Amino acid sequence: MARYTDAVCKQCRREGQKLFLKGARCYSDKCAETRKGYVPGQHGQGRKKTSEYGLQLRAKQMTKRYYGVLESQFRKYYDMATHKEGKTGEELLVLLERRLDNIVYRLGWANSRAEARQLVTHGHFTVNGKRTDIPSYLVKTGDVMSIKDSSRKSEKFKAVLEDNSSRPVPQWLEADSQNYTGKVVAYPKRDEIDLSVDETLIVELYSK
Repeated sequence: MARYTDAVCKQCRREGQKLFLKGARCYSDKCAETRKGYVPGQHGQGRKKTSEYGLQLRAKQMTKRYYGVLESQFRKYYDMATHKEGKTGEELLVLLERRLDNIVYRLGWANSRAEARQLVTHGHFTVNGKRTDIPSYLVKTGDVMSIKDSSRKSEKFKAVLEDNSSRPVPQWLEADSQNYTGKVVAYPKRDEIDLSVDETLIVELYSK
C-alpha cells in the first residue's frame, strides 16, 4: 500500500499548524513546527498570496494528513458523506473520526495515528470481541473496542498507556483503563472534533 515516507514534520510545517503526527515529540521543544514555523523549501519564508483554490486545497490536504489517509480513500469518504442527511463537510469529519485507527489513538492506546494504524494492522485490538486488523474499519455507536489479552502484557502497551494517561478522551467515547476497553457512546459533533479546518472549503473543492 502506498504511504507517505518523507519526514512527517514537513507536513505540519506546510499546513502551518501541529497535526500531532509524531506523538510526544509534538508536545516537546523538538517539534519542527515550533522551531521552524514556516513552509519547508527554499522559498518557504517568502510571502505568497493564496488563491481561493489554494485555500480549498490546503483544507483538503490538512485533513488528509491529520487522519493519515490517501487521496482515493479520502474521496470515498467524501462520496459517503454526500449521501448522509447532515452537512457534507461535518459528516466527512465524523466518518474520519470513526476509523478504528483514530479511535485507538483517541483512547490513548497509541502515541500517534500512524502508530495506531500499525498496531491495528498487527491485530492487537478487538471490536465487539472479534479481532479486527483493518485500520479503516468504521465503528458504530455501541461498539466496544479492547486490547487483546496477550497484548496487554506487553511492555510496549504499558509504556504507551502510562505516557497517555493524562490525555483527555473525547466525550463521545467511554474509556475503561482498568479493563483496557473503550466504547463508542455517540458519534462526535463538530465542536468535539479538534481539527482547525473549514470543512466547507473541502466541499467547495469537490463540488467543482
